[in-house]
Amino acid sequence: MTHGRITRTLGATVLTAGVLFAGTPAASADQVRDGQWANSYFGLDRVWSVSKGDGVIVAVIDSGVDASHLDLTGSLLPGYDPEGQGRETKPTDEHGTGMASLIAGHGHGNGEGMVGLAPRVKILPVYRGEGNSMPKGIKWAVDHGAKVINISQVTTTSGPEDFADAVSYALQHKVLVVAGSGNDAGAVRTPANAPGVLAVGAVDKNQKIWAKSNYGPELMLTAPGVGIVTAAPQTVGSCRNPYCIGDGTSDATAYVSAAAALVFAKYPDLTPGQVANRLVKTAAAPAGVSQLPDSRYGYGVIRPYEALTAKIPAGSAQGPLAASADTAATDSTGQGSDGHRSDPAVQGIQQPSSGLSLPLVAGIGGGAVVLLIVVIVVAVVASSRKRRRAQPLPSYQPGPVPPPYTAPPGWPPVPQQPYGQQPYGPPPGYPQQQAPYQGPYQGGGR
Repeated sequence: MTHGRITRTLGATVLTAGVLFAGTPAASADQVRDGQWANSYFGLDRVWSVSKGDGVIVAVIDSGVDASHLDLTGSLLPGYDPEGQGRETKPTDEHGTGMASLIAGHGHGNGEGMVGLAPRVKILPVYRGEGNSMPKGIKWAVDHGAKVINISQVTTTSGPEDFADAVSYALQHKVLVVAGSGNDAGAVRTPANAPGVLAVGAVDKNQKIWAKSNYGPELMLTAPGVGIVTAAPQTVGSCRNPYCIGDGTSDATAYVSAAAALVFAKYPDLTPGQVANRLVKTAAAPAGVSQLPDSRYGYGVIRPYEALTAKIPAGSAQGPLAASADTAATDSTGQGSDGHRSDPAVQGIQQPSSGLSLPLVAGIGGGAVVLLIVVIVVAVVASSRKRRRAQPLPSYQPGPVPPPYTAPPGWPPVPQQPYGQQPYGPPPGYPQQQAPYQGPYQGGGR
């Protein structure tokens, strides 16, 4: 299971895909924090005035999390490796650490490092394992206190029916499962297309869908996923630097998981479906889209502050997750159209939903050496299991629409979405991919 993610440098110099500038200093504190454009979109001061995620545990099923990273110290709980090798805190690459940092990063020192959307959340690291062990990780996380399970991964050896029991177990115990749709511009991939899973796509800083974000009727929400700064271990992976920057539905998934944790912290009695309901009903509707949910944007881009503060009836226990279950039961191939995959999955390999990562570094001096990096993704071979037919949940009946809210400063205003079960389909005049975020960064993509 992998997450396709290509990152680039921080500073005046350009890091094109596969090229690393060696001998450069680590990114400065100001560059790291200032480079987190999503923080401005979310309006962290407003969000944190309501909730920081206190008391909520988020499981991160991934490649392991570096517990020693300065921006994550004290945020990790004892985790789980299904093969018993301790890889939950001995990461095999930078991906899991990055996802954990987007959820619960708290920075360090005097405003240094990066911060996540829910900095007081505790992370439960779960190694993704081999073969079909991810459903086992879901159940383990449920049994060990998780309220949200983040899966920024996709797999080709399992279908949504293989996750049905584990996801149902999570929902029965009031645990929300959030998964990335995939990064090959094809159909929503497993496990995001499993019944009852909240599937997530990625948008850029202009709230335009990322060109490689997978899409389909299962997609429920989108979140920032282009030019995203993440923490990284310095000893493993392609980054080998405390911070990386890149693109992917992995990052968007982590942000949605964090937003769900914020809501759970404020409204602890809500069910996963009711938390999803608050996120869906307060999402920013994409410009030019007349019917929601939309196959590329879902119900729109998350707005955590509005999800925390809008006056929304709790609604049914299953909320919009019931609709996703109905869709997954009838569209479970998880395969995109031929010719649309820019980063094809290897049959039998588990893959993260973001791409490979390269280091986030500052500008270089005159004597720097330019190295060409060939990144080889070492994946875990997965074995097939006997599959059971996915069972749909009852249909979701959405409630009333809350009043519109103001977009964060510097962002174009977006109309409040109509909320209801609408026909699926791509948005009219689907926008082409925009140029990558330039901020203090230049070039590249992940």
